[in-house]
Formats: sequence, structure tokens, C-alpha cells
Amino acid sequence: MDFLKVSNITMQFGGLFAVEDVSFHVDRGEIVSLIGPNGAGKTTVFNMLTGVYQITSGTMEFEGHKLEGKTPQEIVGLGISRTFQNLRLFPKMRVIENVLVGTHIRTKYNFFDGLFRSKAFRKEEAEKTVRAIEILESIGLEKYINSYVESLPYGEQRKVEIARAIATDAKLLLLDEPAAGMNPSESEELLHFIRSLKDKGFTVLMIEHDMNVVMNISDRIYVLDHGKLIAHGLPGEIANDKRVIEAYLGGERKHAKNR
Repeated sequence: MDFLKVSNITMQFGGLFAVEDVSFHVDRGEIVSLIGPNGAGKTTVFNMLTGVYQITSGTMEFEGHKLEGKTPQEIVGLGISRTFQNLRLFPKMRVIENVLVGTHIRTKYNFFDGLFRSKAFRKEEAEKTVRAIEILESIGLEKYINSYVESLPYGEQRKVEIARAIATDAKLLLLDEPAAGMNPSESEELLHFIRSLKDKGFTVLMIEHDMNVVMNISDRIYVLDHGKLIAHGLPGEIANDKRVIEAYLGGERKHAKNR
């Protein structure tokens, strides 16, 4: 059984096909990248996988569970969590508080427990705090536990967002352009960080434009162009694929003409 299996998914908005007949799979313990020019449909695929968009057609399965028709909350409950291209952290909150937000998807106490700070509430909150600290320690962010997010370097903020995704008890992490806005040294550090997630047993599906990161970290790569899958394979195969080169260079030429 495939860890994640996506078969012939299509997302149509009126007469526009944002994603058309795309299939791919991710095996447990892999780092798989989804790449392509701007507007290729990559983030749309993430929105389909996480229930933000209800797909027009096709099937999506995660550990044997169908994803189509499920809400984002139900999908997180199955063990899929994501980050975003633009940071979605709470900058005025401390790092540990941001990570605790991720743990609350699995809260067991009820409204009245929270309102009156019952024994059940205090016990579960203490357990979640310990869990959040363990996550931060495991990925090297322990020195920032009580720091405000807005005071952290940009690369560390990216890690906090990934820590929050881990805190949902995720098995599969969907990382949407984690290296966006980073300089080369930050990108290199991120590369090692994502590789360490794999070593810790996480499976990663990643959208990324930084080809240095993609080619040096991916087990396999899928390439989208205009909503369609045009290539897939090992990094070396993708780097030399004529269709991929044309998709990227063609996009750059069009952009240059429009300037």
C-alpha cells in the first residue's frame, strides 16, 4: 500500500483547468519534490491534498484513507500537515506558544474544562507543553523556546512553522517553498534541516524553486507545467530532461518579453 497515492486528480475553476489528470505517489520515509514554473499548479495540488479545494475528479489516498471530500481538520487528523509559502506564524507570540497551537488539533478536554481550568485541562496542557518542548529540542530550536517569533532570524522562523506542523502529530509534511526568501547560506542550512527530518522518520512532500535544495535533497521529483505532469524521476534524470528545461527556459523567455 502506497503511503500517499494520488490518481488522475483534476481541479477545474469554471472553464480553467488549474490541475489536469495528475498522478503521483509518495512512499513512507521519502523526500519528494513537486516543481515547475510559476503558475504550474503546485500550490493548487497542496490545496487539494489538504481539503482547501474539493477536487473536480480523481482520487487521493493516504495510508488507505480517501482524502477527497474530507475537511482540512479531518485531513490533519489523519496525519498530514503543511506549511505555507508566506509565513503563517503568530509573530507577537512566543515560539512555544506557536508550536502549542499545532498540538491543539488533538485536544480532548471540552469547553467547560477550558473555561474553568479543570484538572483535565491542566493535565493535558502540561502534557502538550512537554511535547512542544521536546519537538523544539529535537530540531535544535530549544534556545528560542521563550523568544517572540518576530525576534527570530527568518530561517529560524521557517523552522518554527515546520515545528508547528510536526506538533499536529504529522506523518507527512507538506512544505510549500520552505526556502523562499532565504539567502544561499540559509538555504544550505535548511537543506540539512529537512534531511534531518527524514532521519527522524518524517515523510516530506515539498514544493520548491531553489534547484540547489531540490536536486540535493529529493529522492524523486515530479514536474508540473500548466497543470499537467510533464516528467518524473530521479534528480539526475530531471536535470537533463528536455521537457523540463524547455518548461523553465520557455517561461523565462516569455517573462522577459513581457517586461
